[in-house]
Amino acid sequence: MVNTILSATSFGTAAKIVEVEATFTRGLPHFSITGLAHSSIQESKQRVQSALANNGITLPPMKININLSPSDLPKSGGHFDLPIALALQKQTENLVQWFAFGELGLDGSIKYLDSIYPLLLDIALLHPNAKVIVPLCAKELLSPIPNLTFYFASHLQEAIETLNNPQLHTTAQPQTFQSTLGFKHFEYEGKTYFYQDDFSYDFKQVCGQDIAKRAALIAAAGFHNFIMEGSPGCGKSMIAKRLLYILPPSSMQEMIENVKAQALNKQSTHYTPLRPFRNPHQSASKSSILGSATQFEVKPGEVALAHNGILFFDELPHFKKDILESLREPLENNKLAISRVHSKLEYDTNFMFVGALNPCPCGNLLSKNKECRCQEREINLYRSRLSEPFLDRIDLFVQMSEQEERQTQTGLDSLSMQKMVFDAFKMQKKRGQKTFNGKLDEKDIEQFCVLNEDSQSLLQQASVRFSLSYRAQNKLKKVARTIADLAQEEHIAKAHLLEALSYRRI
Repeated sequence: MVNTILSATSFGTAAKIVEVEATFTRGLPHFSITGLAHSSIQESKQRVQSALANNGITLPPMKININLSPSDLPKSGGHFDLPIALALQKQTENLVQWFAFGELGLDGSIKYLDSIYPLLLDIALLHPNAKVIVPLCAKELLSPIPNLTFYFASHLQEAIETLNNPQLHTTAQPQTFQSTLGFKHFEYEGKTYFYQDDFSYDFKQVCGQDIAKRAALIAAAGFHNFIMEGSPGCGKSMIAKRLLYILPPSSMQEMIENVKAQALNKQSTHYTPLRPFRNPHQSASKSSILGSATQFEVKPGEVALAHNGILFFDELPHFKKDILESLREPLENNKLAISRVHSKLEYDTNFMFVGALNPCPCGNLLSKNKECRCQEREINLYRSRLSEPFLDRIDLFVQMSEQEERQTQTGLDSLSMQKMVFDAFKMQKKRGQKTFNGKLDEKDIEQFCVLNEDSQSLLQQASVRFSLSYRAQNKLKKVARTIADLAQEEHIAKAHLLEALSYRRI
């Protein structure tokens, strides 16, 4: 007879379902675990045997085999203790519909591991309404996870009794974010979206810079890649920090993905409608930006942690050139493939790239009051750090003016900008778009970014005059589509395309 219960292991940033199978066969007493199990799982044999013995449960003097299926998937983690122990018990209910996670103490107590949290978040998406046995000590942390029915147990004996009589034990029914977390939300096209309308950083605090604020509004509404160039202190970093608070609302799935990224990065986990904001230093290594992988351990980089949010590079030209060139794939395809001898992984990198740079090494090239001390050779070398293929993947480029003393805090504030972004977001969803304007592929561009005859003629003239690549033309269409959405226009007009052209780096 084979007993089976489900668990999961981490593969990259995703969870892979694992069937824990147990069987007893005739032969000399022996306990073996098969299925590419890491040493952290092989050690569970001693923990499981001690936990069972200390609870008066004796295993028959037979050959015991635990198989972790699929057998070609590397598996690791101490959370396999509990499912292995449960699979060794004869249960009255079919365990194929049950998941179990937890490390066992030698006395049978069930302990929580940080690696459990991101696995459960993926199971909530892959297997809604699944039954899951988890440690009681993590009840407060795990209860808000939606779509799962939790059974909490503090001891192995409780877990065994739960399987035999699940109706008699403490459960946490499938939750919804609306009922458990109390975030502000609205319903649109049958889906719920969550947002926050208190602004730690407000655009009304930015003096002047109306053109840059308009470009930031367009970037936020369409999730477009955005670069600002200007003298030191003109407000580039201020605008980048405030972009986070006017981004489109988050869906339930996006919030789950964000919390999973926090768990994978060993951060304190909490739900928030605010999207991620990653701001690595110029000294960051290539592995810290792109991520690293070994056979049993995967560490996501900044591009994976910024998924659904913002990746901000301040002092852009000071980043290593190989790092900037490596961003081409995630910026274009919204995915990053990491290929190693023992690991082939793919991360989702659907983020908005925001960059800030000075016009020259000293920063005073555009200044009206300060003299630039740079030689022409130094300026050319500084600018050459950003290659044309990299810049071709940027949707919006703004050259910011130097602030003057008479400029005051006027213009748009974050609340009004957020409302405009939400209205544009609803326009995109109304058309049936599954992603933001800035992330549309070629097929979607043909469907959603249709130009009339005048606009098409203008685009052809601009393409010839400025030698625009096919990618640049598509980006112009996507930016024009967002500008039309902000104006609540169903069709792209010539004026929208002209404004999009004004933000191109020619």
